[in-house]
Amino acid sequence: MHVNITRRATRAATGLLLLVGAGFAAAPAAGVVAQAPAGCVAEATHADAKARPGRPGHQDPNALTDTQVRQREGDLAAVLADRRRPPGATALAAVTIPVVVHVVARDTTRAGGYLPDSMIQQQIAVLNDSYDGGAVGGAATPFAFQLQSTTRTVRPDWYPIVYGSRAEREMKAALRVGGKDTLNIYTGELSDDLLGWATFPQRKLQSSDGVVVLGESLPGGTAGIYALGDTATHEVGHWLNLYHTFQGGCSKSGDQVADTPAEAEPAFNCPTGRDTCSAAGLDPITNFMDYTQDSCMYAFTPGQAARMVDAWSAYRAP
Repeated sequence: MHVNITRRATRAATGLLLLVGAGFAAAPAAGVVAQAPAGCVAEATHADAKARPGRPGHQDPNALTDTQVRQREGDLAAVLADRRRPPGATALAAVTIPVVVHVVARDTTRAGGYLPDSMIQQQIAVLNDSYDGGAVGGAATPFAFQLQSTTRTVRPDWYPIVYGSRAEREMKAALRVGGKDTLNIYTGELSDDLLGWATFPQRKLQSSDGVVVLGESLPGGTAGIYALGDTATHEVGHWLNLYHTFQGGCSKSGDQVADTPAEAEPAFNCPTGRDTCSAAGLDPITNFMDYTQDSCMYAFTPGQAARMVDAWSAYRAP
């Protein structure tokens, strides 16, 4: 597909800083407008939600503390032990994850968040490229993504999507479908210059489960250096239990993955030869779980693939 060729060519120019304009372009989009039900819903926790800043210096509002990491790692170990599966020992055949994309919009114009089907289809192609590793050069994972359905909801009171708000909780409670293994992606304009956020897997399914991304970060969007679709790749990594590569800074535990070199802090744009920790290895700036621009990131590691498999087995397998 055209999007695959574009991504391969772009990844070859790792240091390229794309200078695409970031303004919204008004364009009509086809589709049926769904009016979601209104009303109050029970609050769902966002304690394990994550976000990727849209610009250097913007603070992640949901960075995990050391205590939260210990709790999450303890729970994962306990679930795997209950199932008699040591970490890293689980092997999975190919797993196809059903995807439901919820386009949340202010109105039926492109400027109002109403995205065309073509952008959604290209986003699914990018996810498949990223997680099979072949087209972009990273480690292969067993995960593939299949678009199951798309909803379009015009609700000005949900737009922009504000992280942690009552409106976000209401939106997800009204729109989310499927079980733990169904990936629900919500697109729209986002609060606080964020590109996206995601929930980590947990034992009990909550209505908050899923991934939120800036609509214009999808392939063909207007989000500049973040418009090749890798915001979704990054956030789905969290949904499959990956931490940022810089989680824990230069500490030994870090992101809980042995083959991602330690990194003191997030990297932006596409720096070369960056080495912020004394441990072996340059900073993993090309890893999908850093903060670099889309043209710079192209890889998961085998260790990250194994961690995602463990988490799938523990939390999301139907």
